[in-house]
Amino acid sequence: MQVKPVYLTAEGKTKIEEELHYLRCVRRKEAEERIKIAREAADAVGNPEFDEAKDELGFVDGRIRSLEAMLANAVLIDPNHNDAHGVVHIGSEVVLTNEDGEEETYTIVGKAEANPKLGRISNESPIGRALLDRRAGDEIEIAVPDGNLRLRIVKTT
Repeated sequence: MQVKPVYLTAEGKTKIEEELHYLRCVRRKEAEERIKIAREAADAVGNPEFDEAKDELGFVDGRIRSLEAMLANAVLIDPNHNDAHGVVHIGSEVVLTNEDGEEETYTIVGKAEANPKLGRISNESPIGRALLDRRAGDEIEIAVPDGNLRLRIVKTT
């Protein structure tokens, strides 16, 4: 099985490392302590506090494994890509206009850092995929639930 790269900015990688440290050093210990207290307080069989604490530990352990996998497969996005040809790629900031002439600005990031409300769209999203390898002046058309969305690339940096 081929491992899929996880594209991250330096800031995104730092956030993941901080969350991982917090989960390992704080949340996991808290969950273990809750299990210990619930086990001592009553019979573990049929004890809802014990079951809840075990579920929490399972969630924390799952998230730790997920973050570790992200970091193991991380590919840092070069902030100084400065493509002389103005081609859109992961890490590019793209200014677009829609059919009504309204401008929107997006930064193309990896899936792990995507947050459309903050203007950060995934390279795997329909818009992100359509923008990759395009240039200023190009028009793209994307199928969306309401029909087709037509966008024009104004500028890339």
